[in-house]
Amino acid sequence: MPVRATARSRPRKTGRRPHPVDEVLPAGKLAVYGVQHVLAFYAGAVIVPILLASAIGLSERELIHLINADLFTCGIASIIQSLGFWKIGVRLPLLQGVTFTAVSPMIAIGLAAGGGTDGLLVIYGAVIVGGLFTFLIAPWFSKLIRFFPPVVTGTVITIIGLALLPVAAQDAVGGGSTPDPTSARNLAYALGTLAVIVVIQRVFRGFTATVAVLIGLVLGTGVAWLLGDASFAAVGDSSWLGVTTPFYFGWPKFAGAAIVSMIVVMLITAVETTGDVFATGEIVDKRVGREDIARALRADGLATTIGGVLNSFPYTCFAENVGLVRLTRVKSRYVVAAAGVFMILIGLVPKAGAVVAGIPHPVLGGAALAMFATVAVVGIQTLSRVDFHDHRNVVIVGTSLGLAMLVTAQPDVAKALPPWAQIVFGSGITVGSITAIVLNLVFHHVGKDFGPAVAGAPGTPTIRLDQVNRMSRDEFVAAFDRLFQGPTDVVARAYDRKPFADTAALRTAFQEALFAAPREEQRALMAVYPDLGGDRVAEGEEGDDSREDQASAGLTRLSDDDRTEFAELAAAYRERFGIPLIVCVREHPDRAAILREGRRRLGNSPAQEHAAALIEIAKVANRRFEDLVAEANPIATARAGAFGSSAR
Repeated sequence: MPVRATARSRPRKTGRRPHPVDEVLPAGKLAVYGVQHVLAFYAGAVIVPILLASAIGLSERELIHLINADLFTCGIASIIQSLGFWKIGVRLPLLQGVTFTAVSPMIAIGLAAGGGTDGLLVIYGAVIVGGLFTFLIAPWFSKLIRFFPPVVTGTVITIIGLALLPVAAQDAVGGGSTPDPTSARNLAYALGTLAVIVVIQRVFRGFTATVAVLIGLVLGTGVAWLLGDASFAAVGDSSWLGVTTPFYFGWPKFAGAAIVSMIVVMLITAVETTGDVFATGEIVDKRVGREDIARALRADGLATTIGGVLNSFPYTCFAENVGLVRLTRVKSRYVVAAAGVFMILIGLVPKAGAVVAGIPHPVLGGAALAMFATVAVVGIQTLSRVDFHDHRNVVIVGTSLGLAMLVTAQPDVAKALPPWAQIVFGSGITVGSITAIVLNLVFHHVGKDFGPAVAGAPGTPTIRLDQVNRMSRDEFVAAFDRLFQGPTDVVARAYDRKPFADTAALRTAFQEALFAAPREEQRALMAVYPDLGGDRVAEGEEGDDSREDQASAGLTRLSDDDRTEFAELAAAYRERFGIPLIVCVREHPDRAAILREGRRRLGNSPAQEHAAALIEIAKVANRRFEDLVAEANPIATARAGAFGSSAR
């Protein structure tokens, strides 16, 4: 007898819900979110043609065309990157814009070619070749990611921000060919615009905060217009509709040195794009692989080539909009595609470009100060992931920043070189980036890799990471037994975690060995730590490390009354928990605070105090490990000598 299907027994549809990245939102939401991306992006999008036009002497009408061409091409580039086709476009919510990296090199190229439209044609020739180069090398570059660690990318991004600040400062004091640093009005416009941006970032959240730069530009320009310092006469002369035509300024010109400079820019841009793709992949919870990087770089290359044809510039993923995706949690790539459509429409309206071209230089300079400094901060954040206990990384960052700032502060030094090299070495960004890439190869990939110094002292042989990884157990214990008091079981257990990839991994091994030790071993270790403020420590009988630790808070120079207080606290603690009171004194340099902390801990349970004692031992070991590394590193030693009092 056939069984009648019930609601419970009927088969269910098994269609999977698309990943949030591939979700097509309703038209209304697409429009609203797309406009939001455009607003967050707009100020950064148009600043490159404005800065370039001002630097190489283009007319206001030429600037208007550049702005419209830029926005039009930005829209095309964003659609290519977000929607993708064939092996082009990463298909993530990544919005494309003209890279800041290219500003300084393009200005150098344009001025070297005589400025004006003549310089612009040489720039476009270099942009077209640079785009084709990026498109072709995309699959190979995606395999070279290991040569661009945070020490390179962080240095490059920091240099970009710092090297662009003088450009912002030039605009802040009036810009153009006749800046006036003594003008109080120019300074008021620049600082006023900057203040508006800061206040909005402090007071508001969400969408309003993301368009702080745009609001600052609008308010600053509005005040300047009311005071007669901004003119929008060109708006009335501009048409409502205009299409940017290929090679509007003439056929591009190709110069070898300019092409080399732009290829370097595109290599740097490829590093930026790679970072943005990985960051976006994490935000939208989608795994990024080598092929995704290749697709993203092909889109960059194609968009840059199109930019050279349509009178625009090199393109990359815009970090501002990566942050907007994180903020709004709207992960759909179709939102960015919608933003691309809006940018194309705006680019077809010359009056919009004329409005932007009317922004006074000081107002623009104030906004640029905020944006370019933020780029430098992003670089510093990236450098925070670098192991600066490794002296090689200090050399890479220090040398690259030094050379970049030399060329930025004294651009005429490039004139000491042959003409073909002046464009490449006339940009602090280019010089610093090349230096970082080359030094990273020399120090980390060529020849024997000794690794960072991790132990030693001035006047004695240092112990480097590769030597640590080759040590026997007894040698390892002898090198690091000073991290803990008494028994060496924890150090010996850390040895079993070899090999160590870097200094951080070595430090982690000691921590994990401590917390993974049997309870009896942990109690035995706790028992040998000296009492705080005891005579044995002051007289050096508990070892130099203990004396150094406690001396940092003056516990080796106690008055009779203080010594009595510490002795009474130690006795009460031992009676309750059976172990000495252990505190990382370097993190509590106030004697009264140490006493209060100890008395508070008397009210804890034995289990809680066991855990607290382990944590304090780990803190003490960390401090002593830092001492070992600093003593082995000449630069770190000098730094510790200069700031030792505050560090402890």
